[in-house]
Amino acid sequence: MACNDHINSCVKLLLLLVVLCAARAFADGTKTLDFDVKPGGVVQTFSAKLKKYKCTFTYACQGGTNEQWQMSIGLSDDDQMFSCSVWRPQGKSYLFFTQFKAEIKGAKIKYATAYSQTAVGGQRDVALKEEEYIVSASSVTHREGKFHSELSKLTVIGRTRHDEL
Repeated sequence: MACNDHINSCVKLLLLLVVLCAARAFADGTKTLDFDVKPGGVVQTFSAKLKKYKCTFTYACQGGTNEQWQMSIGLSDDDQMFSCSVWRPQGKSYLFFTQFKAEIKGAKIKYATAYSQTAVGGQRDVALKEEEYIVSASSVTHREGKFHSELSKLTVIGRTRHDEL
């Protein structure tokens, strides 16, 4: 019986170590920050950096009061992909956006999507029409005259620039 207790203790310790290591790896690979999106028509900027990679969200909007938003940036385990998501956790934003731009540094965009509504409380993500925004190698931005001023989420994924030996 004492041998089984010892084995159970070792298994529990091993599981605890695995969980702690996994949590540390996840913490090193992603970062989520809160920020306020402020109406008033003035161009505002929020940025976050992870290692040598950076995401910058620039916008101007009108109406209402400040909304709490979040920016999550992450790096894949192999450092090949960098991601940046900017969104309103409460779902649909009630602000009237006159412009937006999400820009990444250190990676080339392979995928980007903008949304007028985020999946919260039984709702689903609602993507903007592709004609409403422009995706380049380093940014996603509103398309003048086509963007309908609704924004609740931006997702950008880029391939990092690695020099192979």
